Amino acid sequence: MTSEITLFVNPTAGRGRGAHAAQPAASALRAAGFAVRTVLGVDAADALARARGAVTGGTGALIAVGGDGMANLALQAVAGTRTPFGLVAVGTGNDFARALGLPVRDPAAAARLIAEALKEGRVHDTDLGQAGDHWFGTVLASGFDSRVNDRGNRMRWPAGRLKYDLAMLAELAAFRPVPYRITLDEGRVHEVEATLVAVGNGSSYGGGMRICPGADLTDGLFDITVVGDCSRTTLLRVFPRVYRGTHVDHPKVTVLKAAKVEITAEGVTGYADGEPLGPLPLSARCVRGAVPVVGP
Repeated sequence: MTSEITLFVNPTAGRGRGAHAAQPAASALRAAGFAVRTVLGVDAADALARARGAVTGGTGALIAVGGDGMANLALQAVAGTRTPFGLVAVGTGNDFARALGLPVRDPAAAARLIAEALKEGRVHDTDLGQAGDHWFGTVLASGFDSRVNDRGNRMRWPAGRLKYDLAMLAELAAFRPVPYRITLDEGRVHEVEATLVAVGNGSSYGGGMRICPGADLTDGLFDITVVGDCSRTTLLRVFPRVYRGTHVDHPKVTVLKAAKVEITAEGVTGYADGEPLGPLPLSARCVRGAVPVVGP
């Protein structure tokens, strides 16, 4: 493996933490003996083109510095290749980093761990979801949760988990369950009135909401959490339990497993890793070992 590695930086992540995190991360990597090249880009498309150029150019690893959005952008460059992926998580949610067991909001510690892992060959093949040509690491959200995500992304204050709690309360006033058609592995069909359907490669979204608590990044399967036709009162009681993952014990919640899923509903937008994918219907497949991840 080449000793030159690439830092893929979002300077605006976490209200500027991305820019501040790049320097201590680069310093820790250089202290470990790596040559570090930094990729920024003038916008997402330009940054992705530069990251893909680094991957095709033979970089020893692509290390995203930012939040889940930046991790997701980096995955578009490394998925399906043998270039190791690392993550210095300094964003708002940092759910993919948590799923991978990486440090959160400690760029020097994350970079030191990545450097040690690269030297020791601790690179683990990790599953990804793929919807169309778009890859994702954590959860494809649809329904009430995607509306909360959308509102939370628009909110400038507060930061972290509280932002999504407030967004949830704001969305409760208008939301109604909608009819879903869920097709699993091109065979089993579930037609349900649902508040949300979450397709989990990883277990959490929104800064620690464990919507798919049993999801395993190495089993080649999605965990699909279906929250049924809840009233506002029931949803208000059940949704906070998502932080512990105990919502799956509620009778209105069903967990399905599949390697492929198609979800259809009218007027619902899908989000993956917190990024908008577009309106349903959407199809996704779990790709086993799609990306080699540098980690513990």
